[in-house]
Amino acid sequence: MSESGIHGKSKETGKGKGKGAGNRAKPGPGAPAGRVPGRPIRRATPAPSVPFVEPVVRPGWREAIERTVHALNYELVDVERAPRGLLRIYIDRVGGQVYPTGESEFVLVEDCEQVTRQLQYSLEVDGVDYARLEVSSPGLDRPLRRETDYERFAGQAVSLTLKLPFQGRKVYKGDLQRAEVGWNLEFSDGKTSQAQVLAFTLDEVREARLVPVVDFKGRSRDSFPDVARVLAPGAQPVTDQSGDLNR
Repeated sequence: MSESGIHGKSKETGKGKGKGAGNRAKPGPGAPAGRVPGRPIRRATPAPSVPFVEPVVRPGWREAIERTVHALNYELVDVERAPRGLLRIYIDRVGGQVYPTGESEFVLVEDCEQVTRQLQYSLEVDGVDYARLEVSSPGLDRPLRRETDYERFAGQAVSLTLKLPFQGRKVYKGDLQRAEVGWNLEFSDGKTSQAQVLAFTLDEVREARLVPVVDFKGRSRDSFPDVARVLAPGAQPVTDQSGDLNR
């Protein structure tokens, strides 16, 4: 038997319509609004996800970045290519230079913004592909990579990791000092009150970083707002579990 109001017919009498006209089965409790009984529900098919394609890395991209940073009188500390097309660049101020962004011992957010704007232009001209660009200060534990870095930070506390262990250990922390040949690290082994000296050359070092130091006000170098993040045109921000931009 057909459902009333769906397959049944009504008769018209005169100008009016029969009692059966317009009778429609009402959806029962819990039925979707606007659904006609007997008709299948059509659900929208989600669009297929497009896999992310990593940018093409061409030869000479590091040199292109270094030229731009040096032209603005900043030091290029390090460059990283991270997943999802992130190009992360670390800069630092050079002692004795005067910067239009103002006087400061540390990198300012205005410095990062200035370098970011120039890099966006120069990287496009040089054909350097990326999805996201981040320019940042080197941070509190800045790495030491070149001879000039060691010269600049001589006398400061450094964490040193050797390629090969010496006296059963690879990691040493102490004060960096210039030697007649190579470098010295003056440290305490905790066993005697007398300072120990580790002599080394840069070829023996796997990694060297400044030891974080907090001043008497409790503010560290990383407490300064010194990070500027810029998305490449048309790129979509990628977030991690905390909701922040991936770093």
